[in-house]
Amino acid sequence: MTAQHLDANTLTALVADATTAPSLHNAQPWSFRYLAADGVLRLYADPSRALPRTDPDARGLHMGCGAALFNLRVSACAAGWAPVVRLLPDPADPTLLAGVSLDATAPPDPALAALYPALPRRHSSRRPFSERPIPAGLRERLCEAADAEGAQLVFPGIWHVEELLELVQDAEGREAVDPALRAETARWVRSGPAGAAPASDGISVEALGPSRYGPATPVRDFAAGHAVPGRGWAVFERNPQLALLGTGRDGPIDWLRAGQALERVLLTATAGGLVASMVSQTLEWPELRRVTRDPGSGMAHVQMVIRLGYGPLGHPSPRRPVAEVLDVVPSHRQEVAYEGVRGDDRPTGDGAP
Repeated sequence: MTAQHLDANTLTALVADATTAPSLHNAQPWSFRYLAADGVLRLYADPSRALPRTDPDARGLHMGCGAALFNLRVSACAAGWAPVVRLLPDPADPTLLAGVSLDATAPPDPALAALYPALPRRHSSRRPFSERPIPAGLRERLCEAADAEGAQLVFPGIWHVEELLELVQDAEGREAVDPALRAETARWVRSGPAGAAPASDGISVEALGPSRYGPATPVRDFAAGHAVPGRGWAVFERNPQLALLGTGRDGPIDWLRAGQALERVLLTATAGGLVASMVSQTLEWPELRRVTRDPGSGMAHVQMVIRLGYGPLGHPSPRRPVAEVLDVVPSHRQEVAYEGVRGDDRPTGDGAP
């Protein structure tokens, strides 16, 4: 394999595309480090952005980083390169989640490159969807997208959807009486005064969507219990179309694969004209997560519940600038080429933190 060495503009573009991925509470729990001498871009977990009460085993953190990894693969293929990925390459460093080299000689995956236009259009929508059913052919493509990443996507029957809605209500009731969990969520809701500096992470007021009115809905209300000026009410769909994304095993490497599968499903849905939001409430309580699975599917571990349908696009969530999430360890001859990319505190060895 001939590894492609990247200039600053190309590297910045790849990482910017990667960070359009979804993550729990839009915490963006990732960082990147480019080893210029080796042509390797490393993906790290950022423990400072973990959610210890919501996500105590860091399963959601790994999924968010997996989604960012998938976006990086899409971006690389669209640019004409074949990404070569190693998951968890260093057992001694669990924060090092992946190493990515770009093969300049192998052909890129055209299916991944075709998803590139969906990257900037994919946003979680917490607004009401229509009752229009998703066509069988599109459902099949979404299932194939999950399968391509080593995961499984299942559309549960009506009875199980009703049970899932009850489980969401149960999870919300538990959160309502858990001050630590409520406080952790509130820290990521950006509902500051008008004129305040825009945030670069978290859930913005525009992305909250309207307050819920009427029947149970799986849309998470991040502002529950807090008044948000100008926020209205809406009736959500009576029959939400939910899908369960799962894996056969349940460890860090499976969570990374599930995150890649999740993003492949979401980008495929976006390309097919659908909007989506994630339903993670029931998965944050072990006893509820166990009964979230559809016993008729054979799915071992549910990693995400996805609400899909036709409706208004979601509002873009803020993103941290690339300079905050990318470090470059240059080779001596390339140092000048990376001026402007953060590197004032970069190490001089092989890039390990």
